[in-house]
Amino acid sequence: MTIHKILKYLALVIGVIGLILLGRIIMAGDDTIETSASAQTSYLEPLMWLSYLVMAVVIVLVLFFVIKGLFRGNIKNTLISVGAFLLIIVVAYLITDGEPVTLKDGDVLSASASHWVSTGLVVFYILAVIAVGAMVVSGIRKLIK
Repeated sequence: MTIHKILKYLALVIGVIGLILLGRIIMAGDDTIETSASAQTSYLEPLMWLSYLVMAVVIVLVLFFVIKGLFRGNIKNTLISVGAFLLIIVVAYLITDGEPVTLKDGDVLSASASHWVSTGLVVFYILAVIAVGAMVVSGIRKLIK
């Protein structure tokens, strides 16, 4: 039995379980779930645990296939790409700063957390510019040919 068939059956079983749990929630109704903490626990908690299980399976499979692909492919190009990504993160971290921020609910976001949020935004912007630039260059090359 191949891994593809196993994953297909696993997805089918998880989907059926999810539909059953969703049906229980719909049959209970919004008012019941909103007013009773025990109903929230009995109806929502199983669906949350199923979500955690799905997330864990997906993370394990992604890690498995990424590591498998690393050893099959050109490791040099992979390491160059990972290094370039890490370089973008380092550059974004160095050009941003962090200051404590008071949130709407009164909590305070620490300077470190604010710095990492800013870094994440700058990394996103840099990668977006690179992606748009690659699409433009690809389009121009197709037009020239």
